[in-house]
Amino acid sequence: MTAPVTVHAADMSGTRRMTRVIDVLGEMFVDLAAGRTRSPARTVVEHGDRRVLLVSPAVWEQRGVGSVKVTTLTPENPERGLPLIHGIVALTDLETGRITALLDGAELTAVRTGAVAALATRWCTADDADDMAVIGAGVQARALIRAVAAVRPIRTVRIHSRTRAGAEKLADWIRDTAPRPVLAVVCDTAREAVTDAAIICTATSTGDGTPVVEAGWVASGAHVNVIGGTHPDAVELEPALLADAVTVVEDRAAALDGAGEIRAALADGLIKAGELCELGRLVSGEVRVAGRTSVLRTVGMSIEDTAAAVALFEERRAAERETGGPSAAAPTSEGVPDGHA
Repeated sequence: MTAPVTVHAADMSGTRRMTRVIDVLGEMFVDLAAGRTRSPARTVVEHGDRRVLLVSPAVWEQRGVGSVKVTTLTPENPERGLPLIHGIVALTDLETGRITALLDGAELTAVRTGAVAALATRWCTADDADDMAVIGAGVQARALIRAVAAVRPIRTVRIHSRTRAGAEKLADWIRDTAPRPVLAVVCDTAREAVTDAAIICTATSTGDGTPVVEAGWVASGAHVNVIGGTHPDAVELEPALLADAVTVVEDRAAALDGAGEIRAALADGLIKAGELCELGRLVSGEVRVAGRTSVLRTVGMSIEDTAAAVALFEERRAAERETGGPSAAAPTSEGVPDGHA
């Protein structure tokens, strides 16, 4: 039996790989919006003191692949010097049933979440949008910066986090790893960070209904990527903004179930469920933003892991063909990519 290829976290870095993940996710979302594929709900098993085991399966028939992700969330781990999230993704060939690849689940989650935001950014912003605000300074904030900079020529990143130390650390990472000059500015308030920004990304661990970003702070025509808090009713962005914005979601049913801002906006009568724009409709050209304010609210879906995994597996195979052997792992220190797609 042929052993599965192992794709480590270091094998997921680089502009070429990120761009490939973004492109393949675009293909998948078109299929999802057209009803040609689906994403089953994940299984969540809670145990102990807020510890969670998650199992996320999905099949993408058009690509002949499926995947299963097993993820653990252990709140005590940061105090132990360990990551909060551990996980693994098994990629399968639907024709033979063979497991073709095993991928680092925590890194894949960060990469595909950033890539979904970058895909929306590609379709919702001007080609020359170069000013970005980030609320949050963790692993996902870094992934968002890498991904968005793969599709737009980011020159300025304004950062706000709960702790200034965290924001300063992220700013240093940007300065140390960017292959071109990028101005990284630490802001004392979220308002200072997002005011007049063309692209805004929120990646916090909020668990309540108090917005981190207020609607009045967002400039007309800006695009906001809302990654979401830790609870289905958690709110990062004031729902009032959705009343006048193009509201983009991965999948309408998934958003109605797990997106706090959308649930709140519906409850207040600010929007109607039928007004939600699925991301695949943007990618297919069925819907155009045309300079309007736009918001992507993600919830994370199993089929995204499948699409990202197959993209990275194909990139690994392509690299091996180019070099005539197993590809070397890329350095893990890469920061903001050069150029945009």
